[in-house]
Amino acid sequence: MVMQLPQHHKVNFTSSKTFTSSFISEVKETLFPDDPFKYFYKPSSSTSSLSSRLERIWNLSAYFLPMLKWLPKYTLSKFQDDLVAGITIASVTIPQSICHARLTHLPPIIGLYSCFVPPLIYPIFGSSKNVAIGTVASASILSASIIGDEVSPIENPDLYLCLVFTSTFFAGIFQTMIGIFRLGILVDFLSKPTILGFMSGTATIIILQQCKGMLGLTHFTIEADAVYVVHSLYHHLQESSWETLLIGLVFVCFLLLAKYIVGPLKKGLNPLSIGHLTFNNQHLRTVIKAGIVTGSLALAEGIAVGRSLALMNNDHVDGNKEMIAFGMMNIVGSFTSCYLTTAPFSKSAVNYDYGCKTAMSNVVMATCIMLVLLFLGPFFRYTPLVSLASMILLSTGSLIKLKEIKELFKIDKFDFCICIISFLGVVFISMDIGLLISVSISVIKILLNAARPKTYKLGNFENTTMYQDVEQYPSSSTFSGILVLRICAPLFFANAGYLRERIKRWVESELDLVTSSGCQNLEYVILDVGGVTSIDKTSIVMLSEVWRYLTKRKIKLVLIDPRIEVMEKLVIAELVNLIGKEHVFISIDEAIISCQSSLLHHSDNSI
Repeated sequence: MVMQLPQHHKVNFTSSKTFTSSFISEVKETLFPDDPFKYFYKPSSSTSSLSSRLERIWNLSAYFLPMLKWLPKYTLSKFQDDLVAGITIASVTIPQSICHARLTHLPPIIGLYSCFVPPLIYPIFGSSKNVAIGTVASASILSASIIGDEVSPIENPDLYLCLVFTSTFFAGIFQTMIGIFRLGILVDFLSKPTILGFMSGTATIIILQQCKGMLGLTHFTIEADAVYVVHSLYHHLQESSWETLLIGLVFVCFLLLAKYIVGPLKKGLNPLSIGHLTFNNQHLRTVIKAGIVTGSLALAEGIAVGRSLALMNNDHVDGNKEMIAFGMMNIVGSFTSCYLTTAPFSKSAVNYDYGCKTAMSNVVMATCIMLVLLFLGPFFRYTPLVSLASMILLSTGSLIKLKEIKELFKIDKFDFCICIISFLGVVFISMDIGLLISVSISVIKILLNAARPKTYKLGNFENTTMYQDVEQYPSSSTFSGILVLRICAPLFFANAGYLRERIKRWVESELDLVTSSGCQNLEYVILDVGGVTSIDKTSIVMLSEVWRYLTKRKIKLVLIDPRIEVMEKLVIAELVNLIGKEHVFISIDEAIISCQSSLLHHSDNSI
């Protein structure tokens, strides 16, 4: 039984916005949720006109250059923490950067170069104080896969290196532009299941490719799928060295027995590579593809890592600023002999665990890398390849998140399928095709959810104004002669036909229930559209068709709480006049009271 509350709230049918104000509001909420323009009109605390202007200029500059926010407040105490964290991540970065360069089929020194310049750029533009900048295994092997299909790193290493620098440049341009134009939503299509499957597949490929280093093979495929790797392993197994394998398994002996080493690492800082960028038509398509694909993956990982670590301290990371920061450091990096960098989880976690306070820890790390490049580089030439292979095996093994995949299977079978398809696509086809397939399936899932929105039959808890899904809460009571339905989705052309048929099915089911139970005939269908955020012409026509369908059966249609964006379109299309303004209510409770009163009055007149 519904609480008998008097109806006293009138629906506003006149409120509307001009097209210009609506358009500006939608663009602002979509692209600028953080309102960067507030610094132009924010009241200043300064009384002087000049001081006010300077304060606004400073605030605006600090918005675009986050370093200006924390640098004036930087203290010696914070530097001590950043110093410890920076030195620690440098010790992790040096061997990892050499490993990742090898995964990309680049000279090992390029790995060190890539961890010197970008970490100096990130603190200027980046909004996270926890992430550590460096190369990542997944982007490294993906870049090698795409560019290696075009140019062999063994047969033409110079051109291959130029294409890697050029793809890094396009990755930086892509990242910067989607940050400037606030299009971070594009990266959101890389869902957690997609990334989970991709990372697991990538780790599998990386582990298989380390057979070359672990077995001491001199010939091995550069292809990035399991079939080629296993085939190459089978044909070149006779080149294997049991000594090298033993060293890999018994790591403490590797310095005595290993035969294959990194090779020369020359002294000196990054040479300029801007003159090596290649934009000729023959390879342009490949480097753009490599740049966009690897840039997207690097953004997804970097932003996810930054946000995850920020949540631990209740901090905020601006995704669009992160995109610009990653883009700028990759653009500058492509000019200075660096390949793609982002914020790896492993190094960022170490940075966080060792108590970094600001992005200055990246500057400390870069300084350590600089000292290695200037003075210690040649000492790394005797690092055994088998030790690097062992490091890669240990580090990439953690990328296979079996626990998360198992949890995904329990929570959402569809997401689990996306994860597995991503994994199989990467392992057996190629990294970019596997990623594309899984993203496509994720988009299909989005379209299915949008095209087939849920509708619920609502019931009421006795002596309350709460209305919930009767399937979820069987104890809630329905109303004689009244069917209450809730729609929780934007109404547009893709789901209009489905919703029309779904509403008809609800009505027919209710009429069958009336016939079988002998209850009062259905006279009102109430649609709660408070969760409908938008509506188009096709959906308005659909609602008018539903109204006609109900009218033929002498059933009245009632609307509940249409939002202003929906209401103004219903008024302009004259659907409100068709339904009747008296059948539009602010709340379900007031609609139920009105309908029950009308039913009671109709019953009294019949008597």
